[in-house]
Amino acid sequence: METEKVITYSAIGVAAIIVLIFSLDLVAGIFGQYIAMDVLFILGGAFLLWQGVETILELR
Repeated sequence: METEKVITYSAIGVAAIIVLIFSLDLVAGIFGQYIAMDVLFILGGAFLLWQGVETILELR
């Protein structure tokens, strides 16, 4: 597998974990009631997921 694809899949995995963790935190309030931080991390992770998918489609 090419290095670019490995890096992109890794970034997609990390972004998915970030979105999952901060979505759970937004619902359950595990790390406190920092709603703005949770929303911004979810938006940032979603943007990174989108860019990763676009990159994978471009590398085909």
